[in-house]
Amino acid sequence: METVLFVDDNRLLLEVTSDLFRNEGLRILTADNAMEALNHFSTEEIAVIVSDNYMPEMNGLELLESLKNISPDTVKILMTAYADLSSALAAINQSEVFRYVVKPWEPEEMLNVVREGLQRYRLVQSMRREDENVLRSLAQTIELKDPLTRGHCDRVATYALLVAEALDLPKETLRQIRYGSWLHDCGKIGVSESILNGQRELTEDEFEIMKKHSFWGADVAAKARLSDVARNIIYYHHERYDGTGYPTGMSGTAIPLEARIVAVADVFDALTTDRPYRPKYGQDEALGIVELMRGNVLDPDLVDQFSRLIRQGNPLLDVAEDEPGKAPPKLAAL
Repeated sequence: METVLFVDDNRLLLEVTSDLFRNEGLRILTADNAMEALNHFSTEEIAVIVSDNYMPEMNGLELLESLKNISPDTVKILMTAYADLSSALAAINQSEVFRYVVKPWEPEEMLNVVREGLQRYRLVQSMRREDENVLRSLAQTIELKDPLTRGHCDRVATYALLVAEALDLPKETLRQIRYGSWLHDCGKIGVSESILNGQRELTEDEFEIMKKHSFWGADVAAKARLSDVARNIIYYHHERYDGTGYPTGMSGTAIPLEARIVAVADVFDALTTDRPYRPKYGQDEALGIVELMRGNVLDPDLVDQFSRLIRQGNPLLDVAEDEPGKAPPKLAAL
C-alpha cells in the first residue's frame, strides 16, 4: 500500500483531505508543520507529498526543496492560495515540484493530481527494472493522456531505428534508442489534460508549461537510472539545430546524436498524424516539410538520410497517403 503525506497547518483541511482519499486504497499520513512532515521521512517510504506553501517556520517550497536529497523519488505537489505562472515555474525549477494546486481546490481536482503523482512514482519504480515489455507498456499508458497520440511512441521508435541502423550504430545503442523513443514524451505525465487535449493551439503560458515535459521526463529517467542515451533523447529531443529549441538552446552537433535522430522521427510522425488544430499530411507532403527544416530545425545529414530511407520504401513503415492542399504548420505546433 503506497503512502501519501498531506501537510497543512489547517487541521480541518487535513481531516477533509484524509476523508477524500479514504477509499483510494492508499495509506494516508498528515502533518501540520514542516518539521513533523520531515520526521515521517525518517521512518516511511512516501510516494507522494502534498504540501501547503504558506506555513509558519518553514514554508512548503522550502520543505519540498529539502526533500530533493532526503527522498528524491517522492513526488512533490504544492498547494497555495496565491497562484501565478511565475510562482508555479519557480516551484517547478527550484524544488522539483510535480504539480501546482490552487486553494481552494475541487475534490476531483485533488484526486486527479494525486493519482497522477502516484502514476509518476510507479513509473520511476518500473523503469528501474529496464524490462522491455514494461517500458513499452509504460509508454503506451502515458499516451492515454492524449488519445490523438496513440501509437506515436512505437512509430517514432520505428523511424528512429531505421536511421540508426543505417548509420551502423552499435547494437546496445540501438536498444537504448528504442527505449528513449518509447519514453521521449514520458514527462507529459506532469502536463494537465486541458493543455494536452485542447482543441486549439496553445497560449504562450500553456506552451511554457508544455515545454517543461522534457525536464520532467529527464528527471524521471535519471531517478530510474536509465542510460545516458535514453536520457539524452528524453531531454534534448526538442532542441533545434540552429539553437532556437528547448530546454537548453543547444545547437548543431553539440546536441547528442540520438536526440537528433529522434527529433527527425518525432517531427515526421507529428506531421503524418491528425492533431486537434490540423489534419494529417500525406507522406510526400510531410517529407517535403521535413526537408524544409534541414539545417534550421533538424540535422541536415539526418534529414537526407531519413528522406532517402522513406522514399525508397520499407515494409516496416505504414505512413499516411497523400492529402495535398494543406498549409504547412507552425513549427511550435508540432
